[in-house]
Amino acid sequence: MTTEEQNSLELDKLVEITMEAEPELVEMCRDMGAQTEEAKAIYMTSRRIASKLVGDDSPQGRVRQRCMISTGDPEVAEIMRFTNDPIKAGVEAIKNGAPIFVDINMVKAGITKKGHDCPVICVLDEDKDAEIAHKYGITRTAAGFLNCRDRLEGAIVAIGNAPSAAFAVCRMIDHGIKPALVIGTPVGFVNSAESKEEVRKRDIPSITCVGTRGGTPIAVACVNEIVAIKRDEETCD
Repeated sequence: MTTEEQNSLELDKLVEITMEAEPELVEMCRDMGAQTEEAKAIYMTSRRIASKLVGDDSPQGRVRQRCMISTGDPEVAEIMRFTNDPIKAGVEAIKNGAPIFVDINMVKAGITKKGHDCPVICVLDEDKDAEIAHKYGITRTAAGFLNCRDRLEGAIVAIGNAPSAAFAVCRMIDHGIKPALVIGTPVGFVNSAESKEEVRKRDIPSITCVGTRGGTPIAVACVNEIVAIKRDEETCD
């Protein structure tokens, strides 16, 4: 037996399918991140559960479902807020290839690479020496968005962690910079709830959540579901 055959045999012993793949679920799967039959079946089973809890009668319901699945928390659906028709705005921005600016690389890594041509930019990578942050004594994420201020017009902003970044984006909006959509779900006990409330006060399309809960999974879920909705619309056309 060759080394390759031996390795294959050992791998066969280690592989375990955690869920039987129902052909119907595999066919229904609209998650572009699920590539294998097992992954598709797991996703669609989760989707069925979330659908029973939230319903399927609106794009907002779809986003709520995905946020629930990403956190394993049914209560997340109740804290999501949608202001100024954000899903429509997000779909149009993605169709136009608008850049997606995010606060940390974890959010960037979670956003699907399929179904869109939008560049995904982590603002921390735009100011690697933290020049602005050190000059003004502000956080690196806030400084990163300020550094990208000339490119935020018509862009999608997705903030999953940093309240200070949400405040910085709000200040830029007050000075006339208008992103196409702001997804603001920063998490934590310091300024998290307040920063999301400030986003909701701005006359722009936004998706936020209420209170201290939030985080990368919710921000990523919002972006990825909007990409899926955009794909479904194009399939129907």
